Amino acid sequence: MTLVSTPQGLHLLLVDDHTTVREGLKHILTCSDAGWTVAEASSGFGALDALRRARFDLAIVDLSMPGMNGLDLIARVRAEFAQLPLLVLTMHAEDAYALRAFKAGANGYLTKDSAADELIQAVHKVASGGAYVSAALAERVVMQLNKPADEPPHARLTTREFDILQRLIAGQRATDIARALHLSHKTISTHKTRIMAKLSLDSTAALIRYGLTHGLHADALPGDGAERPAGWSTDSGLGELF
Repeated sequence: MTLVSTPQGLHLLLVDDHTTVREGLKHILTCSDAGWTVAEASSGFGALDALRRARFDLAIVDLSMPGMNGLDLIARVRAEFAQLPLLVLTMHAEDAYALRAFKAGANGYLTKDSAADELIQAVHKVASGGAYVSAALAERVVMQLNKPADEPPHARLTTREFDILQRLIAGQRATDIARALHLSHKTISTHKTRIMAKLSLDSTAALIRYGLTHGLHADALPGDGAERPAGWSTDSGLGELF
């Protein structure tokens, strides 16, 4: 795949597991007067299949998806479609998620409470070969990158461990996590043991307190199956969709 030299007539791939979200975002993107076309995928596996069957100029990827999460998908895309621009569009505003997304290979990072015109701006920038992040988040990310010695313990977790930590904080059981990630219960238990060791925690309750203290909780987590409410409007911005 090759980078496009102009943001006109882009062929976009939208990857999000919520139908209502995809419909709203597709409406925003196709009404941008730029002649963009939008294909959809409801999972990471579906996204990889779509990329293997057709050429896309940019992929817009959610982080919280069942099965293969967004970070895993970004890494897979980078390995197989190295030149494809990737824009993360997520509910996670925390620095930890943005840093992991960029380290995995994302070219842009935008939260779902952004205005619709900022999404259009981000697509233009990333599809043209640039990088995009909001000014506020950029400042926080730069500060984190410049202070590696001060990074929190969870920054040392692997992508898989971070995903499992997020699910544990949300109160998901090991059996549910194993089912969502297509792993064995024993594997999840092993990951949990390693996570608690890296974070110097001695109980599940302490792990949950740690997650809440560091802002690692979320309203909806990968694989929770929660649909956003209907009745969104595309007039006021992305925040109306979620």
